[in-house]
Amino acid sequence: MKTSTKLFAIPCALALMAIGAGLYLKQPKFGALPSGLSLNALKASPNYGEGHFRNIIPTPQFAEDSSLVSTALSMLTRDTASLSPSGPVPSVKIDFAALDPAKDTLIWLGHSSFFVQIGGQRILIDPVLSPAADPLGFLNKAFPGATPYAVGDFPALDYLIITHDHWDHLDYPTVTALKERTGRIIAPLGVGGYFRQWGFDGGKIHELDWFRNLDFGTFIIHALPARHFSGRSFERDKTLWCGFALISQQRKLFFSGDSGYGPHFSYIGEKFGGFDFATLDSGQYDKNWPYIHMTPEQAVQAAQDLGAKTYLPGHIGKFSIANHPWKEPFDRANAASQGKPYRLITPVIGQPVNLADDTQTFRQWWKEVK
Repeated sequence: MKTSTKLFAIPCALALMAIGAGLYLKQPKFGALPSGLSLNALKASPNYGEGHFRNIIPTPQFAEDSSLVSTALSMLTRDTASLSPSGPVPSVKIDFAALDPAKDTLIWLGHSSFFVQIGGQRILIDPVLSPAADPLGFLNKAFPGATPYAVGDFPALDYLIITHDHWDHLDYPTVTALKERTGRIIAPLGVGGYFRQWGFDGGKIHELDWFRNLDFGTFIIHALPARHFSGRSFERDKTLWCGFALISQQRKLFFSGDSGYGPHFSYIGEKFGGFDFATLDSGQYDKNWPYIHMTPEQAVQAAQDLGAKTYLPGHIGKFSIANHPWKEPFDRANAASQGKPYRLITPVIGQPVNLADDTQTFRQWWKEVK
């Protein structure tokens, strides 16, 4: 091949790769960015400006001495030996339909996924039931044994709550399979557009800004600030990210979603007068991104800021995203919780937590796994 032909072939190959990537990104699982009337509604938010949503306080995605490139290189060269368990993590398989609807119950499904029954309402939060949480299906695989449930195991749901649009929280195969058994979808501003694109009834979709709520009489869902970011491909912060409080006549629950530590936890704790239960982002911390996730010690402080009576470490136990041993968040949360005014609970995946029973005990199951 002549040199001129070779030189011509290189840009052609790059162009074809770019076209292929563009077509791949148009698959439904990536969703579509807000536009038209939906975009105009987002622009009215006080948390939106200059084309994107913003955190309450400055929140760089990376540390001052890190970048996307350096972080990617560190992830490629990390020692993966301890990042995932070599054997299956324990789990419990229950019959959700057999749960007493009069009893407030919480079931951790691994990572940040929860089934919650409160005030007679059945709720799924950030359900990820797929074997991997990434667009390619093999980059962020679930730990062995961490996905015991399928969509068909769940009863009809009153609410499906999504905290933000990242792949390990908004799982396209899971939520689309739940379409016919879900009552209302509750999501941050902009995230409802994914559901509309995926064929959900628009009348069931409720998008909330920070400090907005939906009052259903005896049950209220509050959308609250988190310190994070959003985006399912290369665009960032075009949709909002939230924590949520679920408030019934008997109980107050808090779910942080993904969040770095910040003053919002103290403000929320004061606003609601404390919580009976809180689950907090306690894993996937890394020196390269110290502002968008919490260390276990920061999560312990956040639990105290919130005035939580019970704290469950979340964002752990199913996927390995950060460069630390998979067991480390459990050990550090346990050590940092000694002598604190709340109760630390560590159920296995699928184990029912009786929210009315503060004497229920849980074992340190991660110590049993190799």
